[in-house]
This record gives sequence, C-alpha cells and structure tokens, in this order.
Amino acid sequence: MSASTVVSVLELIGLYVFATSGALMAIQKKFDVVGIVILALLTALGGGIVRDVIIGSTPPAAFSNVIYLIIPLAAAAVTFFAHPLVHRLTFPVLVFDAAGLGLFCVTGTLKALDHGLGPVQAVLLGVVTAVGGGVLRDITARETPALVRVETDLYAIPAAAGAAVVALAHRVDLLPMPVVATAAAVAVFLFRILAMVRHWTAPTAIAWRRP
Repeated sequence: MSASTVVSVLELIGLYVFATSGALMAIQKKFDVVGIVILALLTALGGGIVRDVIIGSTPPAAFSNVIYLIIPLAAAAVTFFAHPLVHRLTFPVLVFDAAGLGLFCVTGTLKALDHGLGPVQAVLLGVVTAVGGGVLRDITARETPALVRVETDLYAIPAAAGAAVVALAHRVDLLPMPVVATAAAVAVFLFRILAMVRHWTAPTAIAWRRP
C-alpha cells in the first residue's frame, strides 16, 4: 500500500470521526439540523482546507472530491438520528475528537511531505490539520477553543508527537509507511485519551515573585 493510499484511507476515516464529534457538540448545544450539519462540516474539513491552501493543493480536496463532503454529511445524519442512544454526550465528543486528532495529524504530515516540505514544516502542518477543525468547531459553538484553554488536557502536544514520529520515519525510511502511519495514529489517540483520564495539561509560564 502506497503512502498516498494510506493518506486517503486514514483521511476518510478521520473525516467521519471528526464530523461525528462536531455533530455531537452541536446536539449538546441544542443546535438545529442546519447547525449540526455546519458544525460537522467545519470540524471535518476545516483543518484540511487550511493545509491544502498553504501547500498550494488547490482546489482543496474538500471541493475537488465529492466523497469529502458526503462522508461528513453521512456522519451528521447518523448522529442526528442515533444520538438518543448516547446518554452522556461530553465524553463521546472527546473520544471522537481524539480519534480524529490522531488520524489527521498523520495524514496532514504525510501530505505535506509528499508536496516536498521539510520535516519541521510537515509536522507544523500536521498539527494544523489535526486541530484546525476543532478550533473552528469550538468558535462556532461559542466555546473558547480547547486548544488555548489553560485547563485543557494535552491536545496539540500529542498531535505534534505523532506528526514528528511520521516525519522521522519518512526521513529514515526503515519501516513501511502504512505500519508507521497506523501506529502513530493509534498512539496519538491513546496519548490523548490518557491525558484526558489523568488530566495532564501543558506547562504555563512561571510567575516570578518580586523579592
């Protein structure tokens, strides 16, 4: 399986899980069906559109391949009708968000590398792909983005770690990329879930006291 095929498969899975997290948050906020669809699309496609514009891959995949629109719409529809089965929505939102985080940081990094970017730039774009949709979702839902909240459990750091692993593996080229990509996505997901359970947060600036 080629790296481009891995990117496509993981990105489609990521679209579904991120769209589901957006739709769940919309339902939690008591949005109507239009709001549910908008939040699902923003969450699933926002980060990827920003990435594609930056690397010059235009029009972005969301507009050149209809499947990129169909999958989030399908996820929104399924969530709309199946959400009564979900008794507590907060944790499912976070779980689906963690899954999307792992998948999109990998696909964003791989796509950036395929377009000739260096490893550092590819890692940065991998993080943008992973967190961009979530930021747009939170802003639209009138929430302070989880990315910048002090009390937020580790979010961007797991994505950066996964992206760095993929970029390093691409440079070294010792292991099959499908194996590396899948393992990195799973590791980021588990890292994020563990951070949520243990409430690991990023360090803040030290407050110096005057003598």
